[in-house]
This record gives sequence, structure tokens and C-alpha cells, in this order.
Amino acid sequence: MSGAIPIGFRLPDRYRKGDPLSRSVLVTGGNRGIGLAIARAFAESGDKVAITYRSGEPPEGFLAVKCDITDGEQVEQAYKEIEEKHGPVEVLVANAGVTKDQLLMRMSEEDFTSVVDTNLTGTFRVVKRANRGMLRAKKGRVVLISSVVGLLGSAGQANYAASKAGLVGFARSLARELGSRNITFNVVAPGFVDTDMTAVLTDEQRSGIVSQVPLGRYAQPEEIAAAVKFLASDDASYITGAVIPVDGGLGMGH
Repeated sequence: MSGAIPIGFRLPDRYRKGDPLSRSVLVTGGNRGIGLAIARAFAESGDKVAITYRSGEPPEGFLAVKCDITDGEQVEQAYKEIEEKHGPVEVLVANAGVTKDQLLMRMSEEDFTSVVDTNLTGTFRVVKRANRGMLRAKKGRVVLISSVVGLLGSAGQANYAASKAGLVGFARSLARELGSRNITFNVVAPGFVDTDMTAVLTDEQRSGIVSQVPLGRYAQPEEIAAAVKFLASDDASYITGAVIPVDGGLGMGH
């Protein structure tokens, strides 16, 4: 009979329990580049997507909330607005991050601490607040956006690499702490991605970078988004504490 459910077919858990098909998703730093591609991927699947942004004009089509994740009060207010309009966050993608590259002997303490406060401590803030609703619901998906630099290291990026490496230990600790509550924590580690940040590089710089990548090209933001979307899907329900490289083979073995 047309439309009948085949014998042996098992609906994903969130469908069988009567949950709405559209989840409340938050992508921090979702106004451009990788974050925007991730937000679009979830929106195309019918999810209710909120993004945070710190400056500029946000893209249309999302619940855009201005929020500096280095400010705990702004984080709290952002969540209140999102919860009021979309309900508690069920999928969190912690993507917001900054760079302040400099060789160690020229790196100021502010250069170091500001990068760590945004990339690592800022992630702590948004994850802790999201978990309030996830614990009540006894389910949730958290994906942290790290970097191949956090695994390989990079001269002139000690601050950035330290912050991104810290996300791995943070996610794996929470995976052990909250796995029994059906909340998963995973990390995606992009390599070099074709975004506005890399578009400013010279052809010589781009060629030098690509020469290090076994696949011989930059990633597209949509390829990072695909990995994130998978980790938030029912197909990844038994994956937690994982670090998924999307780097063209650059960081293999790390």
C-alpha cells in the first residue's frame, strides 16, 4: 500500500517519541563563512535556526541575535530570546572564534588571553547555558568547531592553536560527564577553508598552503557543514567524544 511503513522499519528516536521534526538549533558566529554554511544546512532541513553575531549586518532567514560570547550577560540574554522564539536549544554548534596571529616574542598577553577567552572560554559559556535545557530534556547535540591547527600546531598561532586544542579536552570531558543524559559532544576540525578570511591571501600564499594538503585544494564551507550536520543527526546517535577532521588529509595521524 502506498505510504505504508515497511515491516522492520524503525523511526528515529525523536520521531517515535512525538518530538517536533523541526529542532531548535543555535550556531554561534553564524553570520559568515563556515558558521553561515552550517546555519544554512540546518535551515534547509527544516530546523529552526538561530545565529549569534558580534558585528555587521546578519544574513536574512535566521533568528539573528547580537551577542559577544566573551560577555556572560550577553550570552544569557541571547539564550532567553532564542528560547522565547524557538524553544530550548536542542543542537548547539559552537563556531564563533577569532585570531590574533603573532610570533611568541611579539605576542602580547592581551593577544593571547583575548583569543583564548573567545575561542575556549566563550565556548564554555555557550555550552554551559545550552546544557540547562538539554539536561531537562535528557537529550542534546553539541558540536564544537576546532581547527587542524589545534592538532598540528602552527608557527605564529600559539594562542589560536592552544584555544582550539583546548576544545578537544573540553568536549571529551563533557562526553564522559553527560553521556548518560543522552547529550553528545563532538569536535569538527576543519583544515584550510575557502572563506573571506582566506580570500585575502596572495596567490603565492594560497599555492603554498594547498601544496601541504594531500587532496590539493581548499575545503568549501559546505563540506564542513555536512560533517556538523551528520554529527547532529540520528545517524550519529552513538558517536560522542570524537574529533572529525575535515582537512583534505593535512592533519592525518593527529
